[in-house]
Amino acid sequence: MNRTNRTPLLIATLVAAVGLGVGVGATAFSVLSDDTTTVVREVTVATSEPAAARSVLPIGRIYRDAQPGVVEISAGSGTSQAQGSGWVYDTAGHVVTNQHVVEGASDITVRFANGSTHPATLVGTDPSTDLAVLTVDAPASLLRPLELGDSTGVAVGDAVVALGSPFGLEGTITSGIVSALHREMTAPNNFTINDSIQTDAAINHGNSGGPLLNMRGQVVGVNAQIESESGGNDGVGFAIPSNTVRAIVSQLIDTGEVEHAYLGITMVTTENGVAVTEVKPGTPADAADIKPATGMRTVDGERVPTGGDVIVAFDGKPIAGSADLQSAVDGKKPGDEVSLTVVRDGQRTTIHVTLGTRPS
Repeated sequence: MNRTNRTPLLIATLVAAVGLGVGVGATAFSVLSDDTTTVVREVTVATSEPAAARSVLPIGRIYRDAQPGVVEISAGSGTSQAQGSGWVYDTAGHVVTNQHVVEGASDITVRFANGSTHPATLVGTDPSTDLAVLTVDAPASLLRPLELGDSTGVAVGDAVVALGSPFGLEGTITSGIVSALHREMTAPNNFTINDSIQTDAAINHGNSGGPLLNMRGQVVGVNAQIESESGGNDGVGFAIPSNTVRAIVSQLIDTGEVEHAYLGITMVTTENGVAVTEVKPGTPADAADIKPATGMRTVDGERVPTGGDVIVAFDGKPIAGSADLQSAVDGKKPGDEVSLTVVRDGQRTTIHVTLGTRPS
């Protein structure tokens, strides 16, 4: 689903040129020995323990512990080059970054904190959440996974730090607080990333893909965008929440791709629910005969859709706004059948929809 009321955010990647080429393929977890016995590599992923069990750490300690697991990423094709940040996800060599950092790249390298550079291969990307996974061929001593925390435990006012390579200055840490929660970012494919974390920790071009950590040293987000009139850190930064990262990265590692459920509408929140402003042709919403608004009127200085359907419930659960509906659809799989309760011409009715696959 798309929304019509969100100003596009500036993407925090330093790009030297445009027109990157085609990306490269994926790798596998296991191999077969000569006697056809399957050999599975043991992989360690740093998982979080309850927040109450962890002590709050000074910034210097967080930096010393986390910096070995933060990398600088260079991605390009021919003379085109992009630079961003990333971090080690597991001991198998998987590295997490932003999709927009590596989009279209045919040559990707990862620079570790000790200065060594190693080639990386693209495992998969998800434009809908702006996440990507690489695998890097590097010595085991360099693969220092960061611990992935629980973003539902993040609160406004919490202290956080951002690590990465702004403007190519590797090994940079900045500090701030969580300024707001449940923000919406526009993904590279113009869909919406829900529950984003807003922070005033300085995020600049080149920080994209780097970790946002809490004061226990756990990754609670992936720095992705800035919103600023100048394009610098005089604005605010936004990070993809770690629980989204966990779900998407696991799918990318398993299959190299992510499928999102899709309804196929453009919508806007009203005081009564979610008004459908557009139904995309050939989508599940179109097949279910969901009706878009037919006009607009002004109420208290705001333009409000008129006519068409207003969605008030999803599978029987009330929908108060567009974020609720987006989250409800995100919680389903392509092919799932759902029920939408809509108000049409003043009457409540139930519409059954088989969700499709979101286009990339």
